[in-house]
Parts: sequence; C-alpha cells; structure tokens
Amino acid sequence: MLEVRRATAQERRAISVVLATAFAADPVVRWLMPKAGRDVQMFRALTLHLHAAPACADIAFDNGEPVGAALWDPPGHSVSFRQGLVGLSRLFLAMGSGLRRGVVLERAFTRARPAGQLWYLAQIGASTQGRGVGSALLERRLASIDGPAYLESSNLRNVPLYQRFGFAVIEEISLPEDGPTLWTMLRR
Repeated sequence: MLEVRRATAQERRAISVVLATAFAADPVVRWLMPKAGRDVQMFRALTLHLHAAPACADIAFDNGEPVGAALWDPPGHSVSFRQGLVGLSRLFLAMGSGLRRGVVLERAFTRARPAGQLWYLAQIGASTQGRGVGSALLERRLASIDGPAYLESSNLRNVPLYQRFGFAVIEEISLPEDGPTLWTMLRR
C-alpha cells in the first residue's frame, strides 16, 4: 500500500538513495556524470544542503519501503552561505569534473526560471516506474500549496504527467556539448 507524507530530517538520506535510483538512467544526470557510482553522493548534497527547506521534502513508501521522493523549494527560498558552501563542496566531491557541466546547467535553469514568487520542484523520482508514485507525490504537495509552481523536466516521457497536474511547457532548453534537452514547465 502506497503512503505519501512529509519526510523527516532523518529520512533525507533515504531520499538520496531513492532519487539516485530514480535518476540512474536520466539523460541529464548521465550528461553530468557519465559513469554511475557517485549518484547517491550527488543527491545527498542536493537533499541535505541545497534543497533542504524545512517541511518541503515528501517521501513515498510502499509496504514500509521508500519508493519515491520529492524536494520542493518554497517561494523565496535560499540557502545560507555556509550551507551553500558545504553543499557545493560535497557536489564537487561527488561530481568531480562534471561540476563544470553542473554550472552550465544551473545557469541555463537560472535564465529560464520565471520571475516572481513560486514553488520550485527541484527533484521528484520513484525507484519503480509506472506505479503512480510520482502522481501521488505531486498530488500531495500541490494540494497544500498556494501560488504558482515551476519545474524542469529532464525526460520527455514525464511531461504528460506534469501536464495532468496543470503544468504547461514554457521553454525547451538544449544543453551544449551534445547535452540533452530539458523542458521548463509552469503551473499558474
């Protein structure tokens, strides 16, 4: 039975593992880090330091096992200088030379992100596909927030899922260096 709820601080490490599994074959993750092996470290840096707003992580369980997670940044969210420094240093340790592409990716995201106060879906993933985990995670959070929400989809197959929840594609981004395409999406 699927259960979705707000994650505790102690569950953020489990979220890192779920997201690493969910994104193992993701075009953007493999563009950033062609060899798998340090994905959990990368997602741990994102989960614990860079997208770590209190009460903004959701986790899905199936029969007590974590199977999905979502990280949201609330409107106006920013990390402290110290938290950002720790997060970036851990990203560097995980990504190595891929961090350069990570900077390119973040610049593209920053240029594309709409102005104004909005919820940002930083990460969402399920360790097993096609079981409604992503839908359950989106439904839970979107039912509880006011205002617009924004995301970048790194996989064209996921765009219809987001569209079912009211997101619309606003831009297509082609990354350089034979990088993959991303779709920015906004829910008003």
